[in-house]
Amino acid sequence: MKLNIKDKFNKELPSDPILENSRRQVTEACFSYVIPRRTSKPELLHVSTEMLESLGLTEEDAKSKKFLNVLTGNISLPNTEPYAMCYGGHQFGNWAGQLGDGRAINLFEVEHYAQNWALQLKGAGETPYSRSADGLAVLRSSIREYLCSEAMFHLGVPTTRALSLALTGDQVLRDVMYDGNPAYEKGAIVCRTAESFLRFGNYQIFAARRDGRNLKILVDYTIKYHFAHLGNPSKETYIQFFKEVSERTLYMILHWQRVGFVHGVMNTDNMSILGLTIDYGPYGWLEGYDYGWTPNTTDREHKRYRYGNQSNIGLWNLLQLANAIYPLIEEAAPLENILNQYKSDFEKKSLSMMRSKLGLQHEDENDQNLIQELEDNLHLTETDMTIFFRKLANFKMDNAERGLDIVCDAFYKADEVVGNIRERWIEWFVRYTERLKLEVNSNEERKAKMNRVNPKYVLRNYMAQLAIDESNNGDYTLIDELFHILKNPYDEQRKYQKWFAKRPDWARHKVGCSMLSCSS
Repeated sequence: MKLNIKDKFNKELPSDPILENSRRQVTEACFSYVIPRRTSKPELLHVSTEMLESLGLTEEDAKSKKFLNVLTGNISLPNTEPYAMCYGGHQFGNWAGQLGDGRAINLFEVEHYAQNWALQLKGAGETPYSRSADGLAVLRSSIREYLCSEAMFHLGVPTTRALSLALTGDQVLRDVMYDGNPAYEKGAIVCRTAESFLRFGNYQIFAARRDGRNLKILVDYTIKYHFAHLGNPSKETYIQFFKEVSERTLYMILHWQRVGFVHGVMNTDNMSILGLTIDYGPYGWLEGYDYGWTPNTTDREHKRYRYGNQSNIGLWNLLQLANAIYPLIEEAAPLENILNQYKSDFEKKSLSMMRSKLGLQHEDENDQNLIQELEDNLHLTETDMTIFFRKLANFKMDNAERGLDIVCDAFYKADEVVGNIRERWIEWFVRYTERLKLEVNSNEERKAKMNRVNPKYVLRNYMAQLAIDESNNGDYTLIDELFHILKNPYDEQRKYQKWFAKRPDWARHKVGCSMLSCSS
């Protein structure tokens, strides 16, 4: 097991001088050294061969005892020093102070084919940032993170990745719905990977503490290793750095909207500085098309992180980052201009994204109205987003009423599509037919293009829950099946047709299938 280890974060940035692993406020430091907790009986359940190759490892390496022990925290590789990062953040709009890696421990950084990969264990034990928690993870949440991060990558969504999923052999006490009914569950660890796990909160904590010296050190480090094309640090470089973070954040959220993904916890400590989807907790894909839906039980009242508000929250979070790095720039106007550009860019690019979902290659002044009418119709009765857009690719410009037959499988209650609802849909299909006449592509060309942006398979919560239920009974085969289905989400994969289906009725209100807690 040979890795080209090139640690930088814990070699070049200020560290916490206190080495004991006690919960505390950590000041003037970017991280604290931490030793992962030893596990009693580790067992590797799954590994991503793609990530093995990206790191310069082989499948034989993954079968070794050393691989298992390193990725479950039982041993550290020579000349490496695991650590937990210090950061703060706004949680549900309120400043929460110091947060940090409460159940994540960074092992080391690997360089392979000129790309940097940080490897991090989630669920490997307590850190100075664990507050009152144990720093552990359970199989339930680990399966969800492992499958989802890889599924998102293959959907074309910027994301952290996952290398491995392992059992610890230990039992972990968890209160799933925070209702006073804790129970023991199987402990697990996911090894996740990314170019960097830096978050908005890493910069916010220094700004909140008025620690301008370390704020500059961290921003300069970030530019040096992750935005080197911007040049040497300067006022203009800092402005361009913020501009690129804004653009990456917008790009990521547009892809969330395209595939119907709802993050569920868009706190600033869960926002990657690289524009990657990070921290898979109470996430979900839209089942019924609903701008007001959130998968997070904690957010069920105010729905701050609902599907239709994700772009606004991205902007709000960027404003907090702008406030954090303002001391390096000392001029508000350039930052305000970038934030205003985000707003106008989202409107334009969202329209472009929706055009692509409808198979429209050219622009027409009435497209916004066509799309708005479609979104209004999708709210008339519960309509599965993934199935609707995938089926829509089969529509041909011959009969508007035929359109309803083509997408009928997307309706949860097809018997509701009568009267006024039916009329509104037929009117829309008439308009859509007329609009398609302005395109030059054939029906087959349009279908192929639509099927490249509208996935057939996404990780619906009930699918993940089925894998969790079977795994709790010692059967891990469904993890592998879903993992392979989700590697090709835009392909027909007819042997897996049973997964191209609406959420079953039994999953509508089942814990883990509809609403999820932050422990999910």
